[in-house]
Amino acid sequence: MPKLARDPSLIPPISELLAAPEIRRGFHFLKQNNGFSDDDLAGICEIAAPPFKETRRAEYVAQKLRELDFGEVTTDDVGNVLARRTGTGAARTGLGKDGHRSNGGGKGRTVVISAHLDTVFPEETDVRVRRQGTRLYAPGISDNACGIASLLSLASIIAASGINTAGSILLAATVGEEGEGNLRGVRHLFAGGALKGEACDFVSLDGPGLERITSRALGSRRFRVTITGPGGHSWGDFGTVNPVHALGRAIARFAAYPAPLSPRTSFNVGIVEGGNSVNAIPEKASMTVDARSTSADEIDRIESYLRRVVDIAVTEENAQRALSGTDLDSTIDLIGDRPSGETPPDSPIVQTAVECSRILGIETRLDCSSTDSNIPISLGIPAITIGVGGLSGNCHSLTEWYEPTGRELGLKRLLLLTVALAGLAD
Repeated sequence: MPKLARDPSLIPPISELLAAPEIRRGFHFLKQNNGFSDDDLAGICEIAAPPFKETRRAEYVAQKLRELDFGEVTTDDVGNVLARRTGTGAARTGLGKDGHRSNGGGKGRTVVISAHLDTVFPEETDVRVRRQGTRLYAPGISDNACGIASLLSLASIIAASGINTAGSILLAATVGEEGEGNLRGVRHLFAGGALKGEACDFVSLDGPGLERITSRALGSRRFRVTITGPGGHSWGDFGTVNPVHALGRAIARFAAYPAPLSPRTSFNVGIVEGGNSVNAIPEKASMTVDARSTSADEIDRIESYLRRVVDIAVTEENAQRALSGTDLDSTIDLIGDRPSGETPPDSPIVQTAVECSRILGIETRLDCSSTDSNIPISLGIPAITIGVGGLSGNCHSLTEWYEPTGRELGLKRLLLLTVALAGLAD
C-alpha cells in the first residue's frame, strides 16, 4: 500500500478553513438537514439508468439542481448534466500561502465534482428499494446512487449557506462510466465538451466509504470475440463447423492464462452468447472479455494471448471438420479501453484530500481503481476519486445494499475539500 504523503504546510490552512464562518454555516445546514435522506437516495436509485439509457435519471438530477439554485444547469450533447457556479476569481488571503490552489487559493481554476449516473444493470432490472433495519437494498443503491445523492447534497449545502469561492465549481453528473459506456461522458467533457482546455482539479464521487482516495487509474481493455459459421441442423448437418465448440476451446485456453500477482492483473469472460435452438448448429457465438492491470504492458500481453487462443481454437475446429468443406471465421472487436496513470501522492489535490480527511478524523489510504478519473489522470490533469460515506456490500449484484453510517462525515469532507480546492472568495 503506498505511504500517504504529508505536507505539514497544508495543516494550518485547512484548520483555518474549517473555522471559517462559511464552512461552519455549511456544517450547521448539513446537521439540520441530514444531508440526503433515505427517501432522496431511493428516488434516484429507482430510476433505471443502464449505460446509454441514463436520460430519465439525468432529467431528474437536472431538475433537482435547478430547484436548488446552485448555478447554471445544462445538459451536454452526450447527456452529462452540468451545473456551474462561477467563482469570483479573487481568493481570500490567510487561507493559503501565496494564493496557491492546493491550500485554499483556487484562483483561476475550476473544481469539478463528478458522479456517474449509470449502473451496471439492464433496464428491466427491478430497482425498487427495500428497507431492512438501517440498510437499503436495491441494485445500484451504492454504485452510484449514493454518489449522485451526495452531488445534489453538496449543491444544496453550498447554495443554502451562501458559500462563494474564488475558483468556479462545476458539478457533473456523467453518463457511461460503467461497462460498455467506456467512460464516454467524462471523455466528452475533456475531448470536446465543457472542460476542453480548461484548467481544473477533478474529484469523482463513486460509491460509499471514507478511507480510500483513488489516485491511480486502473487500466483496462474490453473485447467482443465473435466466431461465425454456416450453421445447420444438428442431425442432418452434423460434421459442420460449430462456432460454440470453437468458442469453448478458446475459453478453456484463455482461462489458463498465467496472470501475474505483481503487477496485479485480472481477466474475465463476462458474457457468452450463441445459438437459437438445442437442435441447431449455431451460425454465431460470441463472448465479452475484460482485461485489467496496473501495467499497460500486461494488458498488451493478455490481448496477444486472447488473439492467439482464438486463432488456435478456430483452426482446430476447421481442421476437425475439414471433410464438411465448411469453415469458421472470427473477429475480435475492442469495445472498451480505459487508460491508466497516476496522480502523484505528493500532488496538491491528493495532499489536500488527505489533510481534509485527517482533520475530520478520517484515516485514508491511496487506492487504485477504474473510475471517471481515469480520463483526466491520463491527460495529466489533477484528479482523484473518493467515497461519499456510508457502508455497502454486494456491489454490482441484485442484493447490493447501502447503510448511511458515516454519511454526514462524508458530506462534511466533500464540502471542505471542494472549498479547499476552489478557495473562499475574498
